Order: sequence, then C-alpha cells, then structure tokens
Amino acid sequence: MKKLAYTILISAGLAVTVCAQEKVWTLDNCMRYAVENSPKSRQQRYTNDTYKAEYQSAIASLFPSVGTSVGAAYNWGRSIDPETNTYSNTSTFNNAYSVSASLPVFDGGVLINTLRSARVNRSIGLQEKRKTEDDIALNTMQAFIDVLYYQGMVKLAGEKLAESNRALYKVRRQEELGQKSKADVSQLDAQVAADDYNLTHQQNLHQTALLSLKNYMNLPADQTIEVDTVIREVEELLVPESVDAIYAQAAETNPTAVKAALDLKQARLQHLIYKGYSFPTISLSAGISTNYFRMLSGESEAPVFKDQFKNNRGEYLSFTLNIPLFDGLYRRTNVRRARNQVRIAQEMQTETLRQLQTAVEQAVLDRDGFAKEVIQMDKQVKANELAYQITYRKFEEGVMSSLDLQTSANTLLLSQANLLQRRLMYLVKCKLVDYYKGLPLIEPVNENKNVN
Repeated sequence: MKKLAYTILISAGLAVTVCAQEKVWTLDNCMRYAVENSPKSRQQRYTNDTYKAEYQSAIASLFPSVGTSVGAAYNWGRSIDPETNTYSNTSTFNNAYSVSASLPVFDGGVLINTLRSARVNRSIGLQEKRKTEDDIALNTMQAFIDVLYYQGMVKLAGEKLAESNRALYKVRRQEELGQKSKADVSQLDAQVAADDYNLTHQQNLHQTALLSLKNYMNLPADQTIEVDTVIREVEELLVPESVDAIYAQAAETNPTAVKAALDLKQARLQHLIYKGYSFPTISLSAGISTNYFRMLSGESEAPVFKDQFKNNRGEYLSFTLNIPLFDGLYRRTNVRRARNQVRIAQEMQTETLRQLQTAVEQAVLDRDGFAKEVIQMDKQVKANELAYQITYRKFEEGVMSSLDLQTSANTLLLSQANLLQRRLMYLVKCKLVDYYKGLPLIEPVNENKNVN
C-alpha cells in the first residue's frame, strides 16, 4: 500500500503576523457562519416551527372540545311567555348560559392518522433543515476551495513574473556585453508582459472567488476577510473502500434518502386519512344549560336570578352517528388521488436512492482518482523543476534559446497549477465521502473558543 502525505501551504511571509492581528476564516468557520446566517436556513426554521404547531394541534384534537356560551336577549312585541307557553305582547328579558363538550368516539382513524402524519411532518422538517444546511455548507466549501486555488495561482503567477524579470535583467546585461541578441531580449520582454497579464488575471479571478464566498456566507461585499490558506492532510492510506458499505450508510443517514422514506410514509398516512373519511363517525356530546327570564311589564314579579339559575338548569348526553352516503364522488376521488401519491412517492424514493448510489460511487471514484493524480503530479512537478533549472543554465550558456526557456517555464507553471488543483479537489472529495459515511460536514465547535 502506498501512503499519501502532503501539505498545502499558500501563504505570504507575514502569515503569522496577520493571524495574530485579525481573524482568519478557516473552512469550518466559513461553513458554520454561512449555515447560521443563511436566509434559506432561517426560512426552514420557521417552517419547522409551523410543523411543530401542527403536531401540537393534532394532539389537542384527541381531547374533548369544550365550549361555553352566554347570551342576553331583549324581546318586545309579540313573543312566547315561557311560563304559559303562549304568545303575548309583553316585553321580556332573557339571559341564557350553557357549557357543552364533544368527543369523537370513532372517525375511521382520521384523528390518529392525522397525528401520525403531523409527527412525520416534523421529521421531514428536520431532514429538510439538514439538507438545506448541508447544501449551504457544500456550496461554501467549494467557494472556499476556489479562493484557495486562485490565491495559490496568484502566488505562482507572482513567482513566475519575478523569475522572468530576473531572467530579463540578466539577458539585458548579457546583450550589453554582446553575449545575447536583441531577439532574446525581445522574447523575454514579451514573456514578462505575458506573466504580468497572467498575474493580473489570476488576481481578478481571486477577487471573484472571494466575492462568491462572501455571497454564500451572506457577508457584505465590501467586507474584508482573511482566509486561512494553510491546509494540512495527515497520511491518507490509499486503500480501497467498499462503495456498497458507504452507500448503505448513506441510505440510512443522508437527509435526502431519509426524507424520501418519510415522504413515502407521509403519502401512505394521507391515503389512510382519506379512506377514513368514508367510514361512519360516532361522537359523544354532553352539556348543561340554564337561563334567567323576566317580564319587563305586568304585575307578576319574576323569581330572583339565583332561584331561576338553579331551577331552570338542564343537562343532556347524546351520541351522534353520521353515515356518509353520497357526496358527488368527492371522497372516492380523494382516496384515488392519495393512492396515486403513494405510488409516486415510491418511484421518487427509488429514483432518489439510485441517484444517491451514483453520487457515492462517483465521489469515491473521484477521491481515489485525485489521490493517484496528486502522487503523479508531484513527481511531474519535481521533474519539471529540474528540467527548468537545466534549461535556464543552458540558456545562460547560450545552448538554449529564450523560446526554450519560456516553454520550460510555462510547463512548470502548468504542472504546479495542476498539482494545486488536484490536491484541493482531493480534499473536497474526501470531505464528500466522509459526508456520505454519516460524518458531519462541519466539525463541532469547541466551547472554549470564540467562533464568529
């Protein structure tokens, strides 16, 4: 087995001083800040709060519903006398009080399945929150890696420009001594201009990558951030891993797969709910009522309020059976629609798991491929560095032309850029494979450290 150990170091000479003076954003800091301050993440939190309220409402619906009512009525003209139960033209005042309660005894399982559905909705909300946060973290990670890549390219382009300037200075001195021709000076002068343009171009790309990173982090565009450019990897063993084992873990823990299973469960519960509406319902009701009555005209004196409140009291207990007969095929259509939603959810789960398996296989394949490319590119960079040194020495001796020197320098720069890109992409794929294994994308926060 081969061992892969490398260190990516893209920093200026005063990196330690900069770190001491201002906050340096690591990859975990950026992802954590992006997740905590993303509007999408906050929107999902509010949605989950709604799911929680619906779950509490479903629990409450299992308890009896209780209501009270108080009413007062003033009647004049022709009305019924409650004492004689005959019509009279006497003005009256009536004050009524009632308390009632109702409890569903049987409803075809609608209430129970609604409670189960609300519980599943809460779980779906948690998975949606995880998926939203994971997507934000992955996008931020890619933007962070882009910043590192272009920052490394700026460093390489700056070194290339400095080397070309030194070579141009020597060639001009040699031209004055008659050892080099005007064509050699012109060729190197053109190379310096090309390197200067490349440095400017890479700086622009670096600024664009920084802007994209701040956008994912929801930071103001004019805010200056210092990105941690030191990333170390400790001895990665290039051993094959079982893709099936990683996929099995992802199918159980990945929010996309878990949500697909919950969506199927939710569809089945909705099917049961709509089927329950086709069954008869039985409900139990009970109540108590009383009233106070007074004739506002006439010689008779009404009993006092206390006596009427006690004597006029009445109680009732009732069972109600409601049998649905025909409603224009409304319930039948809903059941059929819900059954089709179950089938759609099954197909969507199958497609989601298939896509997840493909993503796992691709991530493992890319990770192993980039690991091998890093090893080969590292050898290629060392060989190109040696070739450039030999070419530069022969150029000084007059054996090689300036065109040969330019070609060798460009080859070295290209191999260094490819090595940097492969190393960074290897880090991304390692993080992605670990994510499919169920590991968190963001490392837990150390409580002793103050994270912005």
